[in-house]
Amino acid sequence: MRDTDKLARLQSIISGSPNIVFFGGAGVSTESGIPDFRSVDGLYNQQYDYPPEEILSYSFYRRNKAEFYRFHRAKMLPEGIKPNPAHQKLAELEKAGKLKAVITQNIDGLHQLAGSQTVVELHGNVHRNFCESCGKLYDSAYVRNSEGIPRCEACGGDIKPDVVLYEEPLNDRSVMDAVRYISEADTLIIGGTSLAVWPAAGLVDYFTGRNLVVINREPPQKSTKADLTINDSIGKVLGAITV
Repeated sequence: MRDTDKLARLQSIISGSPNIVFFGGAGVSTESGIPDFRSVDGLYNQQYDYPPEEILSYSFYRRNKAEFYRFHRAKMLPEGIKPNPAHQKLAELEKAGKLKAVITQNIDGLHQLAGSQTVVELHGNVHRNFCESCGKLYDSAYVRNSEGIPRCEACGGDIKPDVVLYEEPLNDRSVMDAVRYISEADTLIIGGTSLAVWPAAGLVDYFTGRNLVVINREPPQKSTKADLTINDSIGKVLGAITV
């Protein structure tokens, strides 16, 4: 099927679907300029003594918070990042009553910045931070402007980003919400993800609706039996859709 035919098919699916759910990954945010550290071969190793996956693990955070925050400030808190056409189109689809939820593996908050209201964040959000001792909340600017390990102004406790690190379980409420939205969906659009990160990738197995659509530059690692697969930019594809 030609690209133009695939786009027309996607438009037809979206136009005829009253209950759409979007399941997205890092590829949605890379088009806004946020790097996917898995695809940057050797870049971080030039500046850090540990691979990103180790630095972003819970055990590393517990034993070396100073190095964790050196990486976190440099790579996980980019400034000036804005939503791209994919974020914007999803917000438009929700406003039109067609999209019921965005389920995201990303932690950047760009879906909310674009205007999406119902966002299930499987891995948390870097813009939320909390004191591990008293629970006081802090925004990302506080963490970015602090030095070393950020401390709580109220009690002096260590501050942790409200994100799911490697070795940590997903939030039960987020998983339950994701399962509910996916299982009730008429159309599930999987975008910007290779479905390589578990257990999040396994959530798509709960879909039993009519139309399963995959939009990603590369084919997913997990078999999806999609009704429509488009290997292209998620922003380009969704940006061409008419609400």
